Amino acid sequence: MEQTQFITYEVKDSIATITFNRPDSLNSLHPSLIEQTVIALKQAEKENAIRVIVLTGAGKAFCSGGDIQYIDQLTSVMEKRAYIYSAGELIDAIMNLRKPVIAMVNGVAAGAGFNIALACDIIFVSKKAKFAQSFSKVGLVPDAGGTYNLPRIVGLHKAKELMFLADLISADEALALGIVNYVVDYEELKNATYDFAERLSQSAPIAISFIKSALNSSLESDLKTVLQNEVSNQTVCLQTEDCKEGINAFKEKRTPKFDGK
Repeated sequence: MEQTQFITYEVKDSIATITFNRPDSLNSLHPSLIEQTVIALKQAEKENAIRVIVLTGAGKAFCSGGDIQYIDQLTSVMEKRAYIYSAGELIDAIMNLRKPVIAMVNGVAAGAGFNIALACDIIFVSKKAKFAQSFSKVGLVPDAGGTYNLPRIVGLHKAKELMFLADLISADEALALGIVNYVVDYEELKNATYDFAERLSQSAPIAISFIKSALNSSLESDLKTVLQNEVSNQTVCLQTEDCKEGINAFKEKRTPKFDGK
């Protein structure tokens, strides 16, 4: 039997778009959706022409979090554990991808959906978007990396408040807390996101990969380790064709064209 496709994967120029495609369930996280998204992310990483990935949701929501109907059918501890583990694998795939991932949040991002957005490198949201760490309202604890990412972004006490109370917050509140990068009108969300993605795709991909990795690990590293990593990363970058092109473009007062070599 052919597996139902719960995502769409599209490539245009140097940008890949992965869309959660379960609009009738507000893109809740069926295990097949998780699996297909991880596969798509790995495919985008392999394709040299792709420089940026945009992650979004079809319909009214970005992602409403866990698939409650599916969870309610799980009977064994091992099945439940495997489902939660798979959500963590998705977060790991996003955060350790060598290419930048932009979340384009068109509507509600709740529970694990909120935390998937947090795992991305840049977050664009429409003014219609709402966020909620909704776990405690159904007797659960935050998963999908939320207890790792949220306190690092908003601080420990604010993270506790958001997770204890599970209240909805608006796009503007998320912006004020530093959770998202940009809030735009719903009608402008796609254009704004892809304009940014196009700009980002023109950056030096090797350097961007090192920057992403270094920043994601910086809060777990001491200064000595960070400085050592900077030496290693910069030594590699200094030997690349991209660095040569960047220096030549600077001297010639022109826009560089990076090839990722």
